[in-house]
This record gives sequence, structure tokens and C-alpha cells, in this order.
Amino acid sequence: MQIINKQRIRDEKIAQLLSGRTAYAESQEMIRLVTRSIERNNIHVHLDKTNMGCWFIPLDGKHSS
Repeated sequence: MQIINKQRIRDEKIAQLLSGRTAYAESQEMIRLVTRSIERNNIHVHLDKTNMGCWFIPLDGKHSS
């Protein structure tokens, strides 16, 4: 059985956003973790929430000041 490290997955999704790529989260827990990290790091993103999950789309690839 493989153990999933949620913090590592969250960090990978944040790295995607910081490099200008979109990220997707399916579970409510992962959406919460990514959203909280986005807020803490002042990353500008558009959230596209669906019944199946949430797309995080970087707006300008930069942090807010």
C-alpha cells in the first residue's frame, strides 16, 4: 500500500501555479490545502469550481505586492 503525502502534492500544485501552469484538485481536502497555500503566498489565481473538482488557473504568474 502506498501512502499519499498530501502536503507534497499540495506543494507540487503550488509549484505548477508559480511556473504559470494550471493545477487541478479533485478532493475537498486537497482543494482546501491548495486554497490556503494560495492565500498565504498571495498568488493570483482564478478558481473554476465544478461538481467534480476545482481548477486553479494562474492569472499573471506573479505574486501580489
